[in-house]
Amino acid sequence: MADATDAPDVRPDWHALAPHEALRRLDSRSDGLDPGEAARRLEAVGPNVIPRGRVEGPLKVLFRQFTSPIVLLLIASTVVAMLLGKFVDGLVVLAAVVINAIVGFIQEYRAGKAVEALSRMVPHDTTVLRGGGQSTVPSSELVPGDVVALASGDRVPADARLLVVRNLRVDEAALTGESVPVGKGAEAAPGDAVLGDRRSMAYGGTLVTSGHAKAVIVETGARTELGRISAMIEQATDLDTPLTQALDKVGKWLTVAVLVVAGALMGISLLRGYPMADAVLVAITLAVAAIPEGLPAVITIALAIGVQRMARRHAIVRKLPSVETLGSTTVICSDKTGTLTRNEMTVKALWTPGGGYTLSGVGYEPEGALAASEGEALQAPPEDALTLARAAALCSDATLVHEEGAWTISGDPTEGALVVAARKLGLDVERARGEWMRLDAIPFESEHQYMATLNRDPAGGARVLVKGAFEAVLARCDIAEAQAAEVHGAMERMAKSGLRVLAIASAPAREGATTLEPDDVEGGMTLLGLAGMMDPPRPEAIAAVQACHEAGIAVKMITGDHPATAAAIGAELGLTTGRHGAVTGREIARASDEELRALAADSDVFARVAPEDKLRLVRILQADGHVVAMTGDGVNDAPALKQANIGVAMGITGTAVSKEAADVVLTDDNFATIAAAVVEGRRIYDNLVKSLAFILPTNLGLGLILMVSVLFFPVIELDGQAVPLMPMLPAQMLWVNLIAAVALALPLAFEAPEPNVMNRPPRRPGEPILNRFVVVRTFLVAALMTAAAVAVFQWEYARFADRLGHDLAIAEAQTMAITTVVAFQIFYLLASRSARDPIRAIGWLSNPSIYVGIGVLVVLHLGFIYLPPLQRVFGSAALDPLGLAVCLGLGALILPIITFDKWLRRRAHRDPLGPTTSGAEATPGPPRARHPHPGTA
Repeated sequence: MADATDAPDVRPDWHALAPHEALRRLDSRSDGLDPGEAARRLEAVGPNVIPRGRVEGPLKVLFRQFTSPIVLLLIASTVVAMLLGKFVDGLVVLAAVVINAIVGFIQEYRAGKAVEALSRMVPHDTTVLRGGGQSTVPSSELVPGDVVALASGDRVPADARLLVVRNLRVDEAALTGESVPVGKGAEAAPGDAVLGDRRSMAYGGTLVTSGHAKAVIVETGARTELGRISAMIEQATDLDTPLTQALDKVGKWLTVAVLVVAGALMGISLLRGYPMADAVLVAITLAVAAIPEGLPAVITIALAIGVQRMARRHAIVRKLPSVETLGSTTVICSDKTGTLTRNEMTVKALWTPGGGYTLSGVGYEPEGALAASEGEALQAPPEDALTLARAAALCSDATLVHEEGAWTISGDPTEGALVVAARKLGLDVERARGEWMRLDAIPFESEHQYMATLNRDPAGGARVLVKGAFEAVLARCDIAEAQAAEVHGAMERMAKSGLRVLAIASAPAREGATTLEPDDVEGGMTLLGLAGMMDPPRPEAIAAVQACHEAGIAVKMITGDHPATAAAIGAELGLTTGRHGAVTGREIARASDEELRALAADSDVFARVAPEDKLRLVRILQADGHVVAMTGDGVNDAPALKQANIGVAMGITGTAVSKEAADVVLTDDNFATIAAAVVEGRRIYDNLVKSLAFILPTNLGLGLILMVSVLFFPVIELDGQAVPLMPMLPAQMLWVNLIAAVALALPLAFEAPEPNVMNRPPRRPGEPILNRFVVVRTFLVAALMTAAAVAVFQWEYARFADRLGHDLAIAEAQTMAITTVVAFQIFYLLASRSARDPIRAIGWLSNPSIYVGIGVLVVLHLGFIYLPPLQRVFGSAALDPLGLAVCLGLGALILPIITFDKWLRRRAHRDPLGPTTSGAEATPGPPRARHPHPGTA
């Protein structure tokens, strides 16, 4: 069996070999291997199991939470503070580090179970022929050359070449994306056939839906198609989200800036006469002040709120940062079946020798109208159309079921479409089946490509009815040469429209016949007509695709279906194909990277694609600078789902493998839900930008307050020691950073989307989160906050230093400074609810959580001021009414200043969150480019 153990890149085209040639290559026989030979091969090639990659342990994930530069800086600050005897300050900083680490650990610790789910698709036991007999063995012990028996309901244990087939149909949707079970046969397929067209093969993990077969195992374990997909999943890269990348950049720059400024301040402190301990404390205080310790908690909780909102819109988020990634998506690569379409086969056209007809209505709803092909409405179905529809329904086994207010099909989807079509024409199918009682049937077999029934007609006679593939049925009909051209023309028109075409024929039965033999349908049939069907697009998907285009997001349909079908569905959805129609998987495989980039720009529709084609297409788009969302439901989608910036799996039809590889799972399998999730993602990003513009001024302001005190405040002598005046202590700054900032920033996550949220292009993936708006707003608010806090500290200290002594005066002055900053935050929060509109425009009460956050903070801060336990921890002191009034008055000044700033921006037509792509404020150019560069309309 030389070929069975070849290197992975030198495997035969098993599908193109005749059955006897495949057996010869594997050194096997039709009755299977000897048990001894099977054991030797098992030792040589290894067990038939899907390799599983290593999963990160919890300790490694936890350790990674402490490796960021900012966290390391805070840990160092904690150690130094404790060495200097500042235990309270050190413990407060350490608590902030631990809380953030726990939040990050919970967020990140999700084991990669995609490969584990893949391994579960291999059945436990298989019926195998060995040693002249039939037995059941564990599937893991199968080897190349084993001959196995497959029957309806079996899951194929490994890749196998079919030897003998009887009415075999296999559901390959998980592997190829084919929407209906595929008929199989033993005849060799063309050597260049793509995976979905290899009818002579049964692949591991697929499901036998009908019939039975004998097959020889040709590949096991890692060499199967499932094994190849497993390897691709392992090789696919988990990418950081745009948000995490932007925040990482902010963290690195912030760490460098803090170290430089802290070192400089420490040196200045020493030059000004600070004791060494106080100089070091200045550096620690700056680190605590400038680092937004509460930001990770705000981001995590804001994302969690988005997760809850998306769950209500039928999108379950498995990986928290994915919520925001949806908002920055520039390209959505979508599966077709069930996502963009209804996953309900529907007859759209009928043709009879008397004329062509179109049938309205979609899905399994048995209501629709028949019209002539020219568009003329028909009051009643013509007799030839009724005859065709009745024969198709009688020669079918599917039934239409009404359950819980919805129509569903029991049986084969193709037959279900024919039954629904008959109902739409007014036929009572169950009554017709009673009147035309079936006497016998020849079930569909992939070798013959037809099904036939023998039915007694109401007049007492009997007729043979046949439905099946166009070529198979037409070959059994007596048709004049002139009519043959007309029939072929009708079939080609349907096929070019993306319809799957079935032919239906009938003939009188033999005199007194009660059974049906194959010879009865070999010829002499009368063609009743053709039925063209397709899985129609969802109406809401058409609208969602249009909405994505208006938002500057390209949509690309990637499917395993036939190119003509894919092109027709794409046209209805508003997608374009290239100059030569849909791009096929074969074209992708042959194209260079530059050629594939051109193909991706030229077409939105890709058909008959293999798993590696999807993976390569996603990587090409990412290399071109795009943020790619990929949807899918099959095993074949899993590598691309993992590689994409955001993978979206189907919750209803999706396999366990696709769900484990994805970031988001749709519970309704609807593309419109993805569009809704994009709105939610953009809303979350906008609100996070508002949160940054709210939090960062506090950090910069606290840092500036400390710098002003080091540079300009006096160093006083107390009991023979130099004591520097510091407006705030490290623990007090942490109170502002963690308690005040978090309590006030969280309500911003509940703000409604900005009015133009889906009329803006996606932001560029490399665009800094600290954009011009955030930077300018940060410096403006920080400068005002610094001036107010320094002034009130000086005023309060001077007011009480002589009467109360230094210790009490400094405590009250520091409490005044902190309270002024908190008051600034409260009023600035009101101004931060919208980046461009005043409060009256968005409504004072449109987000009640704002006032809940303010109320919580007011209660907590009153405790900070007046409760003795908190006074001892934070060094605060009680304030008199005048002091509180001064703090509130200074804080309120920020509200009119920011309102005026917004007015100036609106006059200049500068939207802090980005320009619109349409409407009154649209940017120049077309509303949507065919393949937009990230961030362009």
